[in-house]
Amino acid sequence: MLDTIIPTTADTPTTTTNTPLQILCCLCSTPIIANPSNTCATCLASKSDITRGISTENTLHQCRTCSRWHKSASKWISCELESRDLMSLCLSNISGLHKKSRTQRLVDASWVWTEPHSMRLKVRLTVQKEVNGGVILQQSFVVTFLVRNQQCVECQAEFRQGSWKNLVQVRQHVGHKRTFLFLEQLILKHGAHRGCLSIQTYRDGMDFYFPDKGKAGRFMSFLESTVPIKTKTSKKLISTDVKSNISNFKHTVLVEIPPVCKDDLLLLPAKTARALGNISRLVLVKNVSNLIHLIDPLSGQTASMSSDAYWRDPLRPVVTAARSRFTRFVVLGKEAVVSARRNVSRRATSKKNRMKLAKVTVAKEMDLGVNDVQLVENSHVGYLMKSGDVAVGYDLREIQLIGDEGDDLREAGQFPDVVLLRKVYGGGVEDENKRVWKLNRLEVEQVETNQKKNIEMDEVDEEDFMREVESDREMRGQMNLYKSDLLKKSNVDTMDVVKEDSNNVTDDDESDADDQQVRLDELLDTLALDEGPDAQKDAAMKEQFGDDILDGFIEEGERAAKDGINYVNKEESREVKEKDNATVFGKEFMNNEYKFI
Repeated sequence: MLDTIIPTTADTPTTTTNTPLQILCCLCSTPIIANPSNTCATCLASKSDITRGISTENTLHQCRTCSRWHKSASKWISCELESRDLMSLCLSNISGLHKKSRTQRLVDASWVWTEPHSMRLKVRLTVQKEVNGGVILQQSFVVTFLVRNQQCVECQAEFRQGSWKNLVQVRQHVGHKRTFLFLEQLILKHGAHRGCLSIQTYRDGMDFYFPDKGKAGRFMSFLESTVPIKTKTSKKLISTDVKSNISNFKHTVLVEIPPVCKDDLLLLPAKTARALGNISRLVLVKNVSNLIHLIDPLSGQTASMSSDAYWRDPLRPVVTAARSRFTRFVVLGKEAVVSARRNVSRRATSKKNRMKLAKVTVAKEMDLGVNDVQLVENSHVGYLMKSGDVAVGYDLREIQLIGDEGDDLREAGQFPDVVLLRKVYGGGVEDENKRVWKLNRLEVEQVETNQKKNIEMDEVDEEDFMREVESDREMRGQMNLYKSDLLKKSNVDTMDVVKEDSNNVTDDDESDADDQQVRLDELLDTLALDEGPDAQKDAAMKEQFGDDILDGFIEEGERAAKDGINYVNKEESREVKEKDNATVFGKEFMNNEYKFI
């Protein structure tokens, strides 16, 4: 810059002004302030490409089986299309964008519409860079990602033999599989089998194969919160590298479930009964969770035994809940229990259980028409019974007990004549086919099913489990029940029948209402993957309105708008250029923070 000296006189004071030196642009001859490139901002923007060094074509890998995206090394993540997570994954795979030596700043990113089956993703990026003399240029361009199919580590392991690293063996030494049928429903509801390579079932247990120790540990935590267990671990050396001191092991965890199941009859030791609130020694197993819940069938008193307390002094049932031990009784009448037997417990019977007690008069179903023997006894499920109902229970007068102490107490008259377990809803083959609900099953590999006897026993155990489910509302609350095909075919008629049953309550005693029966509001709709009525409706709509009518039901860019990301729709994508010319942006832009993800 030059200082221009203005002549002065005696009357005029001396002043100095700074005028910047201007030159002509070497391209368009526009007067500009001198800069190292001798070019105006407009010409500089038209000749500059600030996206140089940033790749515009990249590749992403997606697992076709589980639809997860490859992130780095052996890490795969789940991302929805147009989501924030998928945008972050795409940006991390653009080479040249995140180099520390580069001065570009990413200011905007948006999704560009692509054909659904093109196996391509397009992202429109806007970057900004400061060039000569503080001029800030901004330029937009499109980056294309080619989607390739590649199996993830977990899906590869499913198709290889011997690829598992951790094995969890769950065992229970009883004569039935009802416990594992219930455990299977809990696994399905909570999704505890995710990450499991394969599942094998045996007569006395199940085997779960996992690819790593973390997934097996999460499954073990689920088992600890579901059933009382005792574990034993072991490992086997597969290979070792002496130079690097790295060894490859396969770990096995043996999980043992106590041989105590729902509806088993226990004879507690006197010390244990006193520790559980001075409950009666003869108790019924109400249900099994991470605790063993017990109930006195004559007084309704309840108690809970922890897993540690059980394994310190294991108990053996005097009567196991098996179909061969059950006796069917016909209810002849019932009376309300005005005062239950004297309860000397420190923990009084709750009002809820006390209201359910009733004195029931029953007779064995096989004795009807043969003799007139009637049995009268208190029952904790007496509130469910009505005259003519059929109940299942134990006839302690004739049943064979396990252990000598039980026989001595029965001869001394300290055992009741009958213990009722539950009310029977239906029970015949015709009633089995008329169930309005069904259960989902795990995809398992059956082992040791060649014998015809084992197949028949599995069918019997499954039917007994279904009867337990339909007679225990608390048990159904821990699993998912679905509407059967019978209910879908005759939905109106079935609803009318269920409503009539629910309204069939006497005005004399509303507490006698049957709250254990399966209700329609407990059932879930199943996902039908076959071409049913919906497919016919879709075809009719296509014929009437055209092939594009169904595309309008899925709004484009809905997920992107939810995550706050711009989306270029189908019409606008036709006008989007692969790379726009750079434009001049304000100098104050570099001082601001712009965050779009």
